[in-house]
Amino acid sequence: MLNSSTTQKLYSAGSSQLLPSQSGHGKASHMLFTLHINGVNEISLVPSILKEGNIYIMPEDQNTAKQKIEDLRLLTDEALISEFQKGNKNVYRILVERYQERIRNLLYSIFHERDLIDDLAQEVFIKAYQALPRFRFEASFYTWLYRIAINKSRDEMRRKKLRRFFSFQNLDEGLEKEIGELVAVPPENRDAQEIVALGLKTLPEKFRTAVVLKDIEGLSYEEIAKIMKCELGTVKSRIFRGRAMLRKALKPLLEEAQE
Repeated sequence: MLNSSTTQKLYSAGSSQLLPSQSGHGKASHMLFTLHINGVNEISLVPSILKEGNIYIMPEDQNTAKQKIEDLRLLTDEALISEFQKGNKNVYRILVERYQERIRNLLYSIFHERDLIDDLAQEVFIKAYQALPRFRFEASFYTWLYRIAINKSRDEMRRKKLRRFFSFQNLDEGLEKEIGELVAVPPENRDAQEIVALGLKTLPEKFRTAVVLKDIEGLSYEEIAKIMKCELGTVKSRIFRGRAMLRKALKPLLEEAQE
């Protein structure tokens, strides 16, 4: 995996430079990663949530820089990518800002390991940065980005033989509610979390992937089909069967916990 880099690195792109804030407070959260373009330009993207004040465009004054950032945030994904492909690498941080938490939540749903999530999210956005010049606008950016995240997750699971762990809300009503009650944040009830983890360990990876993309991430069947590279009918079948398998697995575990 790629290692984090110091927050003193420059973001070099054309005539502009992006620098981490030197305010001394507000530590950059989660991740910072570095790219080397053609072996010359060193680019650091900062970082999980790009909060106001964390990064400035230099050498312009701060007010002008902040206004430019706000103007960029108004652009659609497609417009930002077009700008990127024209050579304005600065816009990539807006895409990172826009989707990093969704990618982190997706990865958390799979691994439940915060340190690992930071590294994988970093790799996802580095891979996306490297591939973005070849983006052909045949799918939405986030569908394309999710596909990269899923592929990275599969690589990691194959490498470490990890299994997916999800969280579950309102377990007292669990079997009567949709699997949409699955969420990508850790529950307060650790016993409940362990129960759901045990249940989900029984699901084959392809069913778990389909369920989390539909019920946690809220993607459409069409979007999931593009991400998983399978037919629409196959996606619907995997979600249906995955939900059924999860309900079946949870029932005895919940009954045992209530005894």
